Amino acid sequence: MVSKPTALAGGSYLAPGSEAGRRASLRLLWVSTKAPWPPRDGGRLLQLETLRLLAESAGEVEVELVAPVPRGELAATAHALEGLCLPRLVAAQPRPLPLAALLSAARRVPVTAVRHELPAVGRAVARAAAGGAFDVVHAEQAQSMPQALAAGLPVVLRAQNVESELWRAGLGARGWAWLARREGSVLARWEGAMMRRATRTVALSEHDATALRALAPEAGVEVQPVPFPAELPPGPPLPGEPAITLLVGAGWRPNREGAEAFLASTWPRVFAAVPAARLHIFGEATGPGKGVTWHEAPDDPAAAFAEGAILVVPLAVASGVRVKILEAWARGLPVVATHAAAAGLGANAGEQLFVAAQGEPLAGALIELCRDSALRERMARAGRDLLRRRHHPQEARRRLLACYADAAASPRS
Repeated sequence: MVSKPTALAGGSYLAPGSEAGRRASLRLLWVSTKAPWPPRDGGRLLQLETLRLLAESAGEVEVELVAPVPRGELAATAHALEGLCLPRLVAAQPRPLPLAALLSAARRVPVTAVRHELPAVGRAVARAAAGGAFDVVHAEQAQSMPQALAAGLPVVLRAQNVESELWRAGLGARGWAWLARREGSVLARWEGAMMRRATRTVALSEHDATALRALAPEAGVEVQPVPFPAELPPGPPLPGEPAITLLVGAGWRPNREGAEAFLASTWPRVFAAVPAARLHIFGEATGPGKGVTWHEAPDDPAAAFAEGAILVVPLAVASGVRVKILEAWARGLPVVATHAAAAGLGANAGEQLFVAAQGEPLAGALIELCRDSALRERMARAGRDLLRRRHHPQEARRRLLACYADAAASPRS
């Protein structure tokens, strides 16, 4: 059992014993740009499920986490991570985008890298490495690499997506088109450089692995499945016959733009055909709409995956694997998604989920599901079966531990 975290000077939190705790078979220093808790987006949820998986390794691995957290969330985050890792949380937040853009232009470093380049996190990593006798560092996303490298140890970089691909596909195009064009090319070079400095790079899908290898052909890239439990309880039912849920991650432009397009071109068609249906949007409000209810991002993620509901994921731009779709399958919800949102899942359109373009095609798929409860049940079961086959936690843990062990045995740079 991991000891309860205690407060450090400067508002940080560290679990007692992390400087000189018991020796596990492998000691892992986990560095991230954001804490796994609360799991209000797919990136946090992916971290949380992976840490849960490693915590079940019965002494095989011990994990210490270094991540920035808003000062007001330090205590709650540390408490939530008890038993999963030894948290070394740093009171810090990413730089504001306008400031990061100015610094990026002056230094010719990607905006997203500058935003997450936090000296306090780098210092915490160096202190942990100096006293922790770690074997390997896990860097969650390329933006955490500069801080992870401060440990002077072999690094396994897990790329949740291909960030440069997102920018080149139009991320930030509204009002920031010049930045999107520049950022895509600068970020591609920077991502390649970070991969070359990592000992191993882990991708979440074959598509991402191919794109990452193109950025750094000499870097070692392997595909590791997203670990996810096959069964989780759904949340309480929501109003609507049926209810349709849509998650809009705070600050993530593609989610917001996808939701806005859905409200403008798809939802009016669905509501006209099925007036008893109700759309529930969790996260950022995106505009008015008949039959629409807005909810704040829930403390309990199950609330957004209500029993009997349908999840819609209307992204135009995406990379990696949509963890929210995996969670919907685990909680027994059928899914309707755009082609971009469904990419990387290895799912068959029409079997585990419906895949359609915004507007009339997406509306048609939703209307069909709304009118056929038996179809909703069959599709939810098929999604859960695929989740069980492709994302089995024990197999994911075996492969991830093997990757860490291989990296730890590599020459240290």
